[in-house]
Amino acid sequence: MSGNGNAAATTEENSPKMRVIRVGTRKSQLARIQTDSVVATLKALYPGLQFEIIAMSTTGDKILDTALSKIGEKSLFTKELEHALEKNEVDLVVHSLKDLPTVLPPGFTIGAICKRENPHDAVVFHPKFVGKTLETLPEKSVVGTSSLRRAAQLQRKFRHLEFRSIRGNLNTRLRKLDEQQEFSAIILATAGLQRMGWHNRVGQILHPEECMYAVGQEGGCSVPVAVHTAMKDGQLYLTGGVWSLDGSDSIQETMQATIHVPAQHEDGPEDDPQLVGITARNIPRGPQLAAQ
Repeated sequence: MSGNGNAAATTEENSPKMRVIRVGTRKSQLARIQTDSVVATLKALYPGLQFEIIAMSTTGDKILDTALSKIGEKSLFTKELEHALEKNEVDLVVHSLKDLPTVLPPGFTIGAICKRENPHDAVVFHPKFVGKTLETLPEKSVVGTSSLRRAAQLQRKFRHLEFRSIRGNLNTRLRKLDEQQEFSAIILATAGLQRMGWHNRVGQILHPEECMYAVGQEGGCSVPVAVHTAMKDGQLYLTGGVWSLDGSDSIQETMQATIHVPAQHEDGPEDDPQLVGITARNIPRGPQLAAQ
């Protein structure tokens, strides 16, 4: 036994150590589920690598008694992860694309974008209102959302409802809905509910004419900007919009482009992609916002 043990030890010492990739993420259950999915994909692509997940709390996770739009900081859910990357404490980080700031810090790059799930928003109802829709909720019913984008659009569409801020991770917000009487419903991301395995809590999926979804690398938590894309007969239709904070004014614009998918051996177009710009300076009483 002694001889076999020495031989095994010698073999282990002489073999190259497997490289460990440190992956940064937020501590929330949903963030961990998303990160586990990314790591599983990377392991399949690079079986010779090991991965270590390093979870941390961000400013947005710590400040739960203030609406996101009123905290007054940018990169609420990414800043601490970016600092860890700068200090070489992690090798890469996993974000929800909508949480990324419009402009990345110098030296940073988006290494990959995973295939998205359902981008639409979902309504989860209080148990006593199961079977209802936002349209059929009683007058003055209170709907919770942490997003100005959702609140601005839905206030415009459902004027009989009242919208209030609700903070916390998915578990916390659902508990507030179920155990308290303040909210008749809350608005959450369909993808988050699906990833958590809570498909049965989805009471209504919001259509684009009711609420367009979040933009990747949008203007931050203080900008009610949204987008909707659709493919039809090889044409990509992109509609972007920006709203005043109370939803009373808005500007929307739709553009279309022919989609060409390059073959594997073929490079993409050399010219820069066309940018779609919507400037909200003409919205009366609204903040002077710009989205590109």
